[in-house]
Amino acid sequence: MAERSFAAEVRQLEVPAGTEFHGEGILAVTKALLECGVGYVTGYQGSPISHLMDVLADAQPILEKLGVYFEPAASEAAAASALSASVSYPVRGAVTWKSTVGTNVASDALANLASGGVTGGSLIIVGEDYGEGSSIMQERTHAFAMKSQMWLLDPRPHLPSIVKAVHDGFALSEASNTPVMLQLRIRSCHLHGSFITKENQRPKFTLNEALEAPVRDVNRIVLPPASFLHEKEKIENRWPAAVKYIQEHQLNEFIDGDIEHLGIITLGGLTNNVQRALQLLELGDLWGETRVPMYVLNVAYPLVEEEVLRFCQGKKAVLVVEEGQPDYHEQHLNTILRRHGVGTAIHGKDLLPMAGDYTVAALRSGIRGFVEKHHPAAFAKPVSLGMPTMPVASPKPAPVIPSSGNDIQLPPRPPGLCVGCPERPIFSSLKLAMQEHGQHHISSDIGCHLFSSQAPFDMGATTMGYGLGASSASAFNAGKLFGSSKRAIAMMGDGGFWHNGLATGIGNAVFNKHDNVFLIIDNNYSAATGGQDILSSRADNEHRSTRHPIENAVRGVGVEWVRFVSRTYDVNAMRDAISEAMTTEYDGPKVIIAQSECMLNRQRREKPKVAAAIKGGERVVKERFGVDAAVCSGDHACMRVSGCPSLTLAPSGDALKPDPVAHVDEACVACGHCGEVADSAVLCPSFYKVERVHNASGGDRWISGLRHKVLGWWHRRTHAARAQRALFPLENLS
Repeated sequence: MAERSFAAEVRQLEVPAGTEFHGEGILAVTKALLECGVGYVTGYQGSPISHLMDVLADAQPILEKLGVYFEPAASEAAAASALSASVSYPVRGAVTWKSTVGTNVASDALANLASGGVTGGSLIIVGEDYGEGSSIMQERTHAFAMKSQMWLLDPRPHLPSIVKAVHDGFALSEASNTPVMLQLRIRSCHLHGSFITKENQRPKFTLNEALEAPVRDVNRIVLPPASFLHEKEKIENRWPAAVKYIQEHQLNEFIDGDIEHLGIITLGGLTNNVQRALQLLELGDLWGETRVPMYVLNVAYPLVEEEVLRFCQGKKAVLVVEEGQPDYHEQHLNTILRRHGVGTAIHGKDLLPMAGDYTVAALRSGIRGFVEKHHPAAFAKPVSLGMPTMPVASPKPAPVIPSSGNDIQLPPRPPGLCVGCPERPIFSSLKLAMQEHGQHHISSDIGCHLFSSQAPFDMGATTMGYGLGASSASAFNAGKLFGSSKRAIAMMGDGGFWHNGLATGIGNAVFNKHDNVFLIIDNNYSAATGGQDILSSRADNEHRSTRHPIENAVRGVGVEWVRFVSRTYDVNAMRDAISEAMTTEYDGPKVIIAQSECMLNRQRREKPKVAAAIKGGERVVKERFGVDAAVCSGDHACMRVSGCPSLTLAPSGDALKPDPVAHVDEACVACGHCGEVADSAVLCPSFYKVERVHNASGGDRWISGLRHKVLGWWHRRTHAARAQRALFPLENLS
């Protein structure tokens, strides 16, 4: 069950040629793939291209009608390896994943693919997750393109440009026998717009044709002596062919301006921000007009020397707009110009931030500094000459944009687990177990469980990569050799387990006789990437094979000590399993599988059903928890062990209790974690559960009435006793 369904939107994929197509960036990419006659598509979900995988999954019936094969890969390495189908056969293939972490995983296959080259067009669509909104380390795809000599497209955040880049990518790949990377930044993936469609094409060469008439070329296999010739072929044949295609088909853009002795060279993906900054400086507009000439690199790599020289010829200075470090383009442009004796000054990181987001504010400041340095007249105020004239209303001033985010101090807002997340009680249990057995080293992993590093859990020392939590604790197996009384604890999610963790983590631990504790969090989905099904998912999936238990897999590679907790919200059971793993005399890898469904996916499935049932007049019982303010002591220990966003503070309502007490707000989904952890930690018994009955039956109403009568009688009796003690205090003392 994916985070979002595109079942309605994918119907647009079958519209006839000439239709104005409206939709999101990732939907436009899918349409472009079909227009290009792609033969197969695969990939691994991850921000910002998770929705592209979701679109492809929802569009699978349409793909199959056109003869296009689609599958979600087990990892980025598996997806990249699938492109081998285009090495010897003229079939077009496309893969997609999150960069750069996904490209890291796929790099072995990509290096081999780029070395031998391809026959059919091969397009690698990477989600360029760079900038402040990123969820990963700050690296870029450019280094991989240069390392393996793959061409890199970086189109404008504009649907017609993105669609054109897909078409250009396949054609460029076939013209140069080289795989092409198409990077889509976060804004490109999720922007909305329109473009005019072309006809969908069936693959001109199919996978079936390849199977029926197999061919092989030993020179495409990366083995000596052929591997030594591949490098020569790249430089002497493929690179010139790519440059020729880029020039002839004008993939890069030249935009004229009247300040001819200056210029801006920008990557295509940054063009919108550059144009907005120029507009605010009154040097251009949002429609492409600019006073400063621009050279837009829709092809980020390779640079075309002839185009660079043509743009820079006669210019005093050029500003290079390139996010991040190293400054690949700035260095390369300097090399090209100096090699040819062109004296144009190159500016870039001296006027723009060394790294980070090139926001409109940052670009506005940098471009202003560049133009003021070399053409200050652009900002000169007009001087009145001759007779005075009638006053003219001054133009509306451009809005003031802060030079950086540091001008406004905002409180930190770290990421956290959702309300009712089944992983929260796991960390509560682990925290309670360590209170008893002491602090332990914990190796974390990529996924929702990484939020355990934040308050109130504050656990997890490192995270090395998706599914690498178990192997991250490998070195600490030395503890059993050198007499340590503690074991390292490593965690990973079910998504990471199937992606990488089974072999590199659990298999490695069995082989090396680790004594560590491995906590596998099984929430039914690849939840962190949008809730896609995986091998161990409990849901029925028409196109995939699910319901393969993680327990069977770990036992299959040799794990003997396995504990399975089927309900993570049972904090006592979770704590006991963790405590047993910490203290058992068993020498070998100890695996705890903690299973409960992702609450977010569960709510997506159940909320519409419950709403429909209530509307249809059915009896529905909805639960939620609360805190009795009269009982709550106000020490807030429950929050320090729970951390649920729905557990907050509220006034006590008692003048003798001035401090706020715990309070459960309306976001509560009745997972029961707060009450369970209060019980396990021996906290105050102030939590209670209530049931709200919709469309109550006659029996429900009778029971409710009886309860109100009993409570009313008890309240009157208590009130009378208090009044009696107030009237006759001495009698009470006797």
